[in-house]
Amino acid sequence: MGFLRKLFSARPQPVITVVSGLPRSGTSMMMKVLDAGGIPPVQDGIRAADEDNPQGYYEFERVKRLDKGDTAWLAEAQGKAVKVISALLKHLPPTYTYRVIFVRRNMAEVLASQRKMLIHRGKDPGQVDDAQMSHLFARHLAEVEAWLAQQHNIRVLYVQYAEALANPQGCAAQINAFCGGGLNERAMALAIDPQLYRNRA
Repeated sequence: MGFLRKLFSARPQPVITVVSGLPRSGTSMMMKVLDAGGIPPVQDGIRAADEDNPQGYYEFERVKRLDKGDTAWLAEAQGKAVKVISALLKHLPPTYTYRVIFVRRNMAEVLASQRKMLIHRGKDPGQVDDAQMSHLFARHLAEVEAWLAQQHNIRVLYVQYAEALANPQGCAAQINAFCGGGLNERAMALAIDPQLYRNRA
C-alpha cells in the first residue's frame, strides 16, 4: 500500500519552458511575454538592454555552454522559462520535460535585423552574402524542426513573429493554452509592442 500511495501521489516534475528560434527572430520579446504572463525567466542580466533590444535580452550566459555539457543549472530552470537559440536545442538533456515556443520570422527580416546589429557594433555586415545565409538558415531550421518532431519529452508551439505583433491577444491566448492555462493573457498581450517591429520585409 505504501508503494501504491507513493506511486499515485507522486507529482510530475515541472516543465522547463524553452523559447527558441534563430537569432533576431523575436525570442527576447517572447521571453518578455512569458515573464508578463507569470512564468519567471532564467536570466542573469549580464547582457544589458541596448538599441537593438531596448527591452532587454532575457539571456543566461550558461546556456551558451550547453554544447560543452554545462547542464546542471537546468534543475533550477524547472517551472521557469529560458531562451535557447535553435542551434543549441539538441544539447538539452533528455532527463527533463520541455515545452518549446519556437519563434519563426521572415528570413529577410532576420537578416536585416542582424545587419543592423553588426553595424551598431562597428562590424562589417557584408562579410557573408545574404543569399548564402538564407540558404544555411533554412537548412538549419529544417534539421532542427525534424529533430524536435522526434523528441518524446518535448512539445513544440510554433509562433509567427509577424502574426504575434498583428494579433497580440490571439498570440497570448495561444501561448496560454499551450502552457496549460493560468497565465495572465492581458499582461502577455500588452508585452507585445508593435513599435519594435522595425525590420519589415
